[in-house]
Amino acid sequence: MNVNAQSLTEVEPIFENTPAPERGWKGLARVLDALTPSVDTSLPLTPRQITQRIEALINQGRPAEALEAINKRLAQREARAEIGVDVQLLFLQGRAYSALGQHEQAIESYRQLTIFYPELPEPWNNLGAEYMRQGKAEMAREALEMALTAAPSFTTAKVNLGEVQLMLAEQAFSSAGNAGRVRSEQTQQLLQQ
Repeated sequence: MNVNAQSLTEVEPIFENTPAPERGWKGLARVLDALTPSVDTSLPLTPRQITQRIEALINQGRPAEALEAINKRLAQREARAEIGVDVQLLFLQGRAYSALGQHEQAIESYRQLTIFYPELPEPWNNLGAEYMRQGKAEMAREALEMALTAAPSFTTAKVNLGEVQLMLAEQAFSSAGNAGRVRSEQTQQLLQQ
């Protein structure tokens, strides 16, 4: 059989020029991209997940970011007309304010919680701690005693109450003039430890 050069070019090609199907990760990625829905199917965070993330921000030393998230969450709750008070959110708000040095706002957050939920010891304890920072020992004592009324075995409140009692003792020794000077100095040393 004799075939000339021109007839070879007119003959059907042996191999088609279509590329072979991609295999491996790139091919799988293209298939998955094609199957990705065009609608957002992500689930919103639950209230618990939101408070956990906010608490993590505070624990990481990022209270300003935490406060921003708290304010956004409070705005969401208001826009949705959600019923009730988010106790954890208000508590975290107090912690964020305290970490930012905004102690009056922290006190207000904790006071709101003690009004809504007087049976919870943590807001009473933190309210007492805020009063301690301001040197309001008598108010701190009252708040800490309320924490211990709510939870008699609350160790943190017991320790804080001990510190407040030392503060009150130091104030009493100081008011005694020269007679209490030595005791006042000893009590101050205890408080500084």
